[in-house]
Amino acid sequence: MSKNKKTFFIKINGKSYRAKEGQTILDVALKNKIFITRLCYHPDTVAQGSCRLCLVEIKGKKGLFTACNTQAEPEMDILTDSKNISRAKQTNLELIFTEHCEECADCIYKYNCSIKEFAKENKVKINKFPDRKKDHPVHQFGPALIFDSKKCIDCGICVDICKKVGACFLEYEKKGDFYEVTPSSDPKKDCIYCGQCLTHCPVGAFEGVGEFESIEEPLKQKDQGKTVVFQFAPSIRSTIGEEFGMPHGSIVTGRLIAAIKKLGIENVFDVSVAADVTTIEEAKELIERLGDKKASVPMFTSCCPGWVKYLEFYQPEFIPHLTSVRSPQIIMGGLIKTYWAEKNNIDPKDIVVVSIMPCVAKKYEIERPEVMIGDIKPVDHVLTTREFAQLLKKHKIDLKEVKAVAPDPFISAPTGAGVIYGASGGVMESALRTAYKMITGKKLPKLELKQVRGIEGFKKAEIDIDGKKLKVGVVNGAANAQKILDELKENPKAYDYVEMMACFGGCIGGGGQPVPVNDEIRKKRAQGLYNIDNRKNIRMADESPFVKTLYKEFLADHDNVHKTCHTTFSKKEKEVHPTPYKK
Repeated sequence: MSKNKKTFFIKINGKSYRAKEGQTILDVALKNKIFITRLCYHPDTVAQGSCRLCLVEIKGKKGLFTACNTQAEPEMDILTDSKNISRAKQTNLELIFTEHCEECADCIYKYNCSIKEFAKENKVKINKFPDRKKDHPVHQFGPALIFDSKKCIDCGICVDICKKVGACFLEYEKKGDFYEVTPSSDPKKDCIYCGQCLTHCPVGAFEGVGEFESIEEPLKQKDQGKTVVFQFAPSIRSTIGEEFGMPHGSIVTGRLIAAIKKLGIENVFDVSVAADVTTIEEAKELIERLGDKKASVPMFTSCCPGWVKYLEFYQPEFIPHLTSVRSPQIIMGGLIKTYWAEKNNIDPKDIVVVSIMPCVAKKYEIERPEVMIGDIKPVDHVLTTREFAQLLKKHKIDLKEVKAVAPDPFISAPTGAGVIYGASGGVMESALRTAYKMITGKKLPKLELKQVRGIEGFKKAEIDIDGKKLKVGVVNGAANAQKILDELKENPKAYDYVEMMACFGGCIGGGGQPVPVNDEIRKKRAQGLYNIDNRKNIRMADESPFVKTLYKEFLADHDNVHKTCHTTFSKKEKEVHPTPYKK
């Protein structure tokens, strides 16, 4: 908020608080840690005002007002609790429950359900009125997302966040006497599987495919004689602790490895190591493109499958700008089923690779035919951070109580550059560290490229490489990516290199991460990763001892590089069609 905004004082429950012009009553209350019941409010979206639970009274004005979209005014005298407020909240909650079919055992908010707590506090009879939506359909969005419209309270957060992301796939549609949330039937709109609807929905109407039904499947395959390998993404180490009551940004790498081994899994690998490989291949490709006048420049990153789906569907003319380098998840799975399998004399078809990922779009990515290595699928299963936490809880493994263990020596020692992939700007920073060295023969004077760090949705910078100014852009949220694409249509030379992520803040804000989430949480998660990088002895991907060995023993062969590290992209048609509405 601008520093030039006028300030004034308002009263809340008899005490004076400073407010700024443009702030809502809820803004002021939250800043001063005054609790106001709210369900359809999220700081990432515009105020909805639809749940009508954040009710307040204003002295001198008749009726009740929603704090989320009522602007604070000088000398306002506000009350957050009264008989009238309590009575109205109770009625509104009862009406909300007529739209929300409770399936508490099958819900991402099973252990921290706000609506259930509000009902208890306000002595609400959850089943006072019959469920209006008991016959509503369940929609599946590809291999990634489930939308159970029976649980939806039509608050509009998901519609707004889908628009803010840039997909505009969720919308309101008039059905009978009501306007309800539904996936779009417009052939020009499709889901990009980012999962931001899931992390912002206040009542658990969205979940990942298999989030409750399939988490045990990988362990069953172990019992069938398969060699089950777990791998975890860079961001997981700074987010999964939240599922066990640990502070935001807590680093639990050693505990995470130990917890996986407690499930009976012997082989646990860190995908950050494959991020180091992605970095080297991407740096090489960037240098080649910059030196080839016929190459498509700027080069776009491609490790975010939500962003890739957005480009392939909405802006296919820009597909040639995507780097051909596979994501770290797919590279690691490929290396496990080729290089590691050969070293351990294991048939790749007997290996089951399970990824723990921050992103429901990763469930989609592993099904892409473009990532196959012959008839081998690099990754067999994806468990989101939430799903893996649920699996641990089911097996009575508390991450807080697990004693940390050191990573296995093979494919488990990433550099700092590999770890920061989980934060927005991390992919670019990692690649530029290596590209700078490849071009100049020297390290960057300062490895921390703070110009590309931060959770802001749109960042620009110029990086000096041997006298040449490299114009870079870093965006998160596909709508911000679209701004760059629009800019490039006007000025094709506006950028040389662009990192794009579909989710806010990058992978640390992914659709598979713990809920709830907001900017403050994202900042703490990202800082945890940067703290690891700062403490690492090796912070350059090309200086990793394992990576050096890998390139000497396996990736010296061009065919091996091509089949495990590179892929193709193509225009996509609409994949997700709405289920017919059941009356």
